[in-house]
Amino acid sequence: MPLKLVFAPEEWALGRRMMRQRVVATNGCFDILHAGHVQLLEAARTLGDALIVAINSDASVTALKGKSRPLNRQAERAAVLSSLSCVDAVCIVDDIRVTRFLQIVRPHFWAKGGDYTMDSLDQDERAAVQSYGGIIRILPLMPGESTTSLIARIKAA
Repeated sequence: MPLKLVFAPEEWALGRRMMRQRVVATNGCFDILHAGHVQLLEAARTLGDALIVAINSDASVTALKGKSRPLNRQAERAAVLSSLSCVDAVCIVDDIRVTRFLQIVRPHFWAKGGDYTMDSLDQDERAAVQSYGGIIRILPLMPGESTTSLIARIKAA
């Protein structure tokens, strides 16, 4: 399957809107893809007609998680996400926050994992989505699944 990497997310989103598709966006590091990620992505995709996933670049993952991360480089993470049938497009973002990405793509729905609440979301990201009438959905987490816990289990093995 070809890589679904999008370098012009605004054009991608405009094309979907012209086809009257509801665009869903989500974002994250997706350093080691696990069942919790897949559950989130599949649930996000059910919210609309096309799912675009913004992944943090290597530099922004390091800024967020520390110098030992990412474990998988951005091209590898993008390739793995692209292989999922529920993912229609992947966009690599250099910023730690996805505010600009959200302002450009203007998804109908922005999906976040259940480790967030409306109050704990980055307020600039939240405001970006709400500024044009987008809807934020907090989706349930799969208990016990996280990249941090997976790394800990690997180190303990």
